Amino acid sequence: MTFTSTHNRLIDLLPTRVSDDNGLAQDVMQGFNQSPKRLSSRFFYDAKGSQLFQQIMQLPEYYLTKLEHQILSKQRKEILFAMDTHTPFQLVDLGAGDAYKTKLLLAELVASQADFSYVPLDISDDQLNLLLEDLHHRWPKLPVQALAAEYFQGLEWLNQNQRQRKVVLFLGSNIGNFDLDEARKFLCTLRQSLNPEDAFLLGLDLRKDPEKMRRAYADAAGVTSAFNLNLLHRINKELQANFDLDQFQHFAEYDPLEGTMRSFLISKINQEVYIGALGQTFSFEAWEAIHTENSYKFSLRQVEEMAKACGFTVQDVFTDPSHGFADVLLRPV
Repeated sequence: MTFTSTHNRLIDLLPTRVSDDNGLAQDVMQGFNQSPKRLSSRFFYDAKGSQLFQQIMQLPEYYLTKLEHQILSKQRKEILFAMDTHTPFQLVDLGAGDAYKTKLLLAELVASQADFSYVPLDISDDQLNLLLEDLHHRWPKLPVQALAAEYFQGLEWLNQNQRQRKVVLFLGSNIGNFDLDEARKFLCTLRQSLNPEDAFLLGLDLRKDPEKMRRAYADAAGVTSAFNLNLLHRINKELQANFDLDQFQHFAEYDPLEGTMRSFLISKINQEVYIGALGQTFSFEAWEAIHTENSYKFSLRQVEEMAKACGFTVQDVFTDPSHGFADVLLRPV
């Protein structure tokens, strides 16, 4: 049920789906017919995958969430001042999820009686309804308008229907899930949706000790392994496949030349897997890899170059004391 009140509402912009697998079947068919085989990381987050990722964020090895939370917690006044939150605006949160870190900024804005509304944008209307309810209990008078949409679909709707100044958030190093060409295209497309008076806060994982990064994606407790293997469990459940999860293992490696953490699922034996929804059998050789995710790590020079190429300027850079993570404030030019 959609949670609504005078101040909180959800607008569902998602197109009608022609099937209930949300593109999983098509992705598996395409990915398993490539060489090397691959699966899209966007399918990590079913109910079980989301629960596992919540566990990952609490692991001692997983530094990303902790470092960005530290930045937003200790420097939120400076960040909001740099955003010019003394004039009315919309705070647009791309891929809001549970808004765990955004709530640090919301608390500060509410306490300072800033004139703003919050616009969480996510592809999951179920997640948005949970967030709406939580926000209503925390701050009953906070104007919230949730959009169930893809990023640029939601921004286009806002530009057409609500011409207010926007402060856009893209936290959590989510841009690292794109390859570099895709990341540049994302920034350039976003720039087309913004006006000169708008602002954009971008979360980025910075390059650092390769061993520290590797441990973050291959934790000792095996939670990240379970998170990746859940992709195969999801295919079993939703596409009637017969993957034996015990015959696959998770492997992560870091390429310091490209600044890329890569994750794989590796077949331990020669095996065949039947996927009922596709009516097709796929063969896996012993030690053949399925590529599941790239996570790019950036230098600040890369960020400045991408920003400039897409019509942004870097106004401020907020980092933790170890300079392992950055929230970068970009302005359209």
